[in-house]
Amino acid sequence: MKPILPGAMLGVLGGGQLGRMFTQAAQQMGYCVTVLDPAEDCPAGNVADDHICADFTDSSALQRLMSQCEAITTEFENVPAESLRRLAKNRVVSPDAQSVFIAQNRVTEKQFLTNNGFTVASFAVITRQLDLDDEDIDYFLPGILKASQFGYDGKGQKIVHHRDELQAAYTQLNQPICVLEKFMPLKCEISVVVARNADGTVATFPPAENQHVDGILDISIVPARIAPELAQRAREMACQVVGALQYQGVLCVEFFVLQDDELLINEIAPRPHNSGHYSINACITSQFEQQVRTLCGMPLGDTTQHSAAVMVNLLGDLWHRGEPDWSRVLRHPTAKLHLYGKKEARQGRKMGHYTVLASDIASALHET
Repeated sequence: MKPILPGAMLGVLGGGQLGRMFTQAAQQMGYCVTVLDPAEDCPAGNVADDHICADFTDSSALQRLMSQCEAITTEFENVPAESLRRLAKNRVVSPDAQSVFIAQNRVTEKQFLTNNGFTVASFAVITRQLDLDDEDIDYFLPGILKASQFGYDGKGQKIVHHRDELQAAYTQLNQPICVLEKFMPLKCEISVVVARNADGTVATFPPAENQHVDGILDISIVPARIAPELAQRAREMACQVVGALQYQGVLCVEFFVLQDDELLINEIAPRPHNSGHYSINACITSQFEQQVRTLCGMPLGDTTQHSAAVMVNLLGDLWHRGEPDWSRVLRHPTAKLHLYGKKEARQGRKMGHYTVLASDIASALHET
């Protein structure tokens, strides 16, 4: 692949905060960016050089994006895979449609992982009401019932402890195909962001230790407070995942760490990830610069972490009395505030984040 040099126009499908941060990283490197998103006032569209306000399946919009961009990426996995296939006929597209297709569906994703020798939590596929009456279903209880598609940040899933709750949850999710995932004895949850170039070169970011509230990421602690051997194993598994996918781009692998330090893959996200935001301030190369580099065929950047970091998500709940007072964060000498430019604050909506840097994790946590 001939490198695409600064000055070129890049495209991104999706106008959320991940698209915004990709756009800002690309512009800092000298590229221009066109965003395709149906929302008129989207975070990425507000900072991009051009915003095509249209649906992701709009033929004329896709043609326009293709005509003015040399390479195209996406900021979330629910972009129609067929749109990526269409764009890839004439342009560099990363991630590829097949990887996105796999990640869009929990059943397809788990089947891909197990077929390639990766370990996941025990699960059952529910395709109809009658599956709930199977005598073997008790093995997976208590567990989490997850809709096969369009679930994120705790949406599209229900915790179930017994058959009655399972029946009710299946009805509430209102999706014909679901995954029932058995609860596992967790020590913690971690994630690894990995980048892979078209030539197979890979680079991983340090594993993040993630804590969630109501299914939404609350804080990420980096480096994760796990044994170095376990961290290395997680990084190696992330590289194996992108290798199995023949992936080009940035991808996040989320892991469950069991009490005996066994690693299970929870899910994959074919894009930069919320838990990788710390890299903007704490690493030599951010996950978003890495996304630009992989898209444009450039050598991968150095992912060395130069400061311990704790990243804290800022949800719309903080805005219930109006705009928060940011003076405390801004007075802190090593706290980095990132607001996403969203006009409407809603409960559970990611509005921004801040990252506290320090010489060690204990200090960063204390300052958080």
